[in-house]
Amino acid sequence: MLSVSRRRALASRLHPAGAVAIHPQAESAGFKVARSVGSLTQGSAKLKQQLIQAGFHAASASSVYLGIKLLLLLAGLVFAAAIILLLNLSMSMELCAATFLMALFFFAPNLFITRRRRSRREEIQRHLPGAVDLIEICVSSGLGLDMAWNMVSEEIRHVSSTLADEMSLTTLEMHLGSNRAASLRNMSQRTGAQELASLVALLVQSDRFGTNVAEALQTFAESMRNARSFRAEEAAEKLAVKLLIPLVLLIFPVMLIVMAGPACITLYKYMG
Repeated sequence: MLSVSRRRALASRLHPAGAVAIHPQAESAGFKVARSVGSLTQGSAKLKQQLIQAGFHAASASSVYLGIKLLLLLAGLVFAAAIILLLNLSMSMELCAATFLMALFFFAPNLFITRRRRSRREEIQRHLPGAVDLIEICVSSGLGLDMAWNMVSEEIRHVSSTLADEMSLTTLEMHLGSNRAASLRNMSQRTGAQELASLVALLVQSDRFGTNVAEALQTFAESMRNARSFRAEEAAEKLAVKLLIPLVLLIFPVMLIVMAGPACITLYKYMG
């Protein structure tokens, strides 16, 4: 069973009406200012979904995010004005510098959210085969799927906190009255991982048609391991092409200078 503190934390993510921070930790003064500024704008459903996939489940996440972007835009404007005053630049250079700095500051949160979403998906993709194997072992031992899911979510926390949190949140949704299919689909939407969506579809279909869950999980885990091996082989084959540019531009010129440099100097002295 989930501990009381874990249940409260997950419940606050399920019903974040009282949450005010973009992160579940305590809100700082900077986040309060950002939330106040961001509340003047309206975040789209797509933005809220992206923030959820990045791990920010609070109701005010979109407001804080948009507020941070606006504050960074102003900071970029101030920074550009300071540079323009300190340096004697032409009008075109001043315009280019101001535009570049404002765009850099404004789109920095986009890069952060994109990188965080990618890292969470990669973490889930990396540790999901092990979690599926554990679930298959528990189900084959006679446990029910819900109990196996709950046990694996706690066991895998030492390896992947992201996957464990999403699995625990799904368990809490089912405890609060949501059916299994809807809770699993919500988990798939929260993470945006394709492998997790395939696992959800497998569990929902197995539950609907009454097939053997253990055999389905075993086949799915084996297919995921094969796909991971294929991705590793593909990355290894791409490595030679990726190394070609630094070899030609950085390593080969240095080797040529080291090897042929003394000979060229000696030849120059003799010819001189």
